[in-house]
Amino acid sequence: MSASSGQQAADGVRALAEPLAADAGLMIESVIVTPAGKRRVLRVTVDLPETELGGVPMESVAIVSQSISQALDESNVMGGLPYVLEVSSPGADRPLTERRHWMRARRRLVRTLAVAGATPQTGRLTDVTDAGIVLDDERQVPWAEITGGRIELEFGHPDDFADLDDLEADDDSDEDEG
Repeated sequence: MSASSGQQAADGVRALAEPLAADAGLMIESVIVTPAGKRRVLRVTVDLPETELGGVPMESVAIVSQSISQALDESNVMGGLPYVLEVSSPGADRPLTERRHWMRARRRLVRTLAVAGATPQTGRLTDVTDAGIVLDDERQVPWAEITGGRIELEFGHPDDFADLDDLEADDDSDEDEG
């Protein structure tokens, strides 16, 4: 398989898969066709639209995977050679390289990769603007100072514990009555 035929296949799969992903509330992040012996591996990465927060629901990945598989079976996009289809989401360790990646990372702890001469920044991503990103509601980092970024993995996010504060307050008031 030549590089151009691999790209042709990837382009054809993308055209076929984009409306199917949209029906599942997802978007196509990437399509890669890689030779693997006498067959090929077709990797389709899906994500939520940039306006959405949170993780990609695995049920949605399963639905779009089945839809893409069925559509590929009914088309000749992949030609006659056998292939293996893998559909996944980018995961938390995905590099933040495009504005839409930053949009999806809002409310997460991030670390910027800085251009030469700039200082890397770490903080809670609170906004993404035309000028750059905003960390911790106050620090503005211009796009010109950023070459990319990463989400910093947390074992507990402050929003995850908001309900616990309410429960503790209820427990305290119950004790006062006794």
